Amino acid sequence: MYVYDEYDQRIIEDRVKQYRDQTRRYLAGELSEEEFRPLRLQNGLYVQRYAPMLRVCVPYGLMSSRQLRKLAHVARHYDKGYAHISTRQNVQFNWPALEEVPDILAELAEVQMHAIQTSGNCIRNVTTDQFAGVAVDELIDPRPWCEIIRQWATFHPEFAYLPRKFKFAVNGAQSDRAAIEVHDIGVEPVKNAAGELGFRILVGGGLGRTPIVGAFINEFLPWQHLLSYLEAILRVYNRYGRRDNKYKARIKILVKALTPSVFAEKVDAEWAHLKDGTSTLTEAEVHRIANHFVDPAYQTLQDQSALLEAQQAEHPGFARWLARNVVAHKKTGYAAVTLSLKASGYAPGDITDKQLDAVADLADRYSFGEVRSSHEQNLILADVEQAQLLSLWAELRELGFATPNIGLLTDMICCPGGDFCSLANAKSIPVADAIQRRFADLDYLFDLGDIDLNISGCMNACGHHHVGHIGILGVDKKGQEFYQVSLGGSASRDASLGQILGPSFAQDDMPDVISKIIDVFVEQRSEDEMFIDTFRRIGMAPFKERVYAANH
Repeated sequence: MYVYDEYDQRIIEDRVKQYRDQTRRYLAGELSEEEFRPLRLQNGLYVQRYAPMLRVCVPYGLMSSRQLRKLAHVARHYDKGYAHISTRQNVQFNWPALEEVPDILAELAEVQMHAIQTSGNCIRNVTTDQFAGVAVDELIDPRPWCEIIRQWATFHPEFAYLPRKFKFAVNGAQSDRAAIEVHDIGVEPVKNAAGELGFRILVGGGLGRTPIVGAFINEFLPWQHLLSYLEAILRVYNRYGRRDNKYKARIKILVKALTPSVFAEKVDAEWAHLKDGTSTLTEAEVHRIANHFVDPAYQTLQDQSALLEAQQAEHPGFARWLARNVVAHKKTGYAAVTLSLKASGYAPGDITDKQLDAVADLADRYSFGEVRSSHEQNLILADVEQAQLLSLWAELRELGFATPNIGLLTDMICCPGGDFCSLANAKSIPVADAIQRRFADLDYLFDLGDIDLNISGCMNACGHHHVGHIGILGVDKKGQEFYQVSLGGSASRDASLGQILGPSFAQDDMPDVISKIIDVFVEQRSEDEMFIDTFRRIGMAPFKERVYAANH
């Protein structure tokens, strides 16, 4: 993973000192609330419903065990003993005291972490595939390119005050596990007929109040020009993006208004001034960054399929876990393991201080001291020896991370909702818990197969409800919390936005509503067909008829 040099460290430490003084002046009454607001946002601090929330940056979801232990320490000493994994692969603390945030940031700086650009109208954390560097379907490792974009974007003076927040995603594999089509800019590698590396560039995707699947405006951008082309896109956005209405300020609104082809023309015109300039990438620079992402000290191992088959026969629970939570690895004898943060009875994505410490220990013993976070709000040990999977599973069971539900209905994405967020129209966590309890039968979940269920507490769509196979949105109806359901969304390649099922439902009705939707799927599916494929084949009508039948 990327390691700070002395300049990186000094910049972060100077920022902590600067923010400490800004906080002191605010608490002393020398800065007004209006003056302090952009300063705290630049340092990842929101004011939520009951307390501040601090969002810690986790570049492309990669953390060391040392960093994980520091997060555990922060949760224990400055918060209420837990942290939350966000859909941008970041870590959030929901209860820090405002006056202690400078101390937290100073502690994070000790392990090369910060909260810079995790909020505000700037370029946010760059995200990617949680299996980057180990996936068997990978074309290139996207992490060096994420780091190149991160270093370019951090503190970039032109893009500190964009019309609105801005999100990048980089994919490096044949499958799109980074959801690039619903980001402001999506980047993925391609090779031309000569075998040369380039990138496809997508713009104008996003969720929130106006969900849009983005458009590819450049099918082959030579890698040397990646930063200059991205800079051209952002300059066009900075110049033409709406600043008079925050609901129309995202780049997706601009791209839609101009049309992707006209937007691309404006980008090309701007790029003509930037191409072959100082931001042109060199092989030496790419090599410098890529050297931070070399393979760990893998051993030469034999494939352990026979051993795993025998162990599965002896331990049915291990077999289930292996089927859902373990994926193939590019290196023979290894596997990548997802730790489920979706056990029934717990808020999706939450993890306690003790669990953070325990995961750090597991990372040191099983996975070269590294951990990843995913935008599905889980954690990953990416480099586990196949021969150690049974031992790891036994430890994960004790810690509560072995629920074999990755990709299944109860592995839901869920924002904190009205329990914490001041923007939310409705609570998300109780709905998630009620659905988890209704679908607690693992045999039934396995029979249903892959289903993405995403829950957002408001139209800001932090729970990505628009791209859930089943999406749930909290809405306010005359001061009462209700929930709107959509079907048919997908964040994978050829992404799609969900269609609204119909009128919204009361919170207590939600488990029954989801049950009826699933019943239609079970009755209508062909053999081994996934929910999203069944929906696309039969359409909305059968689901709508079943769900609303009792109301007529």
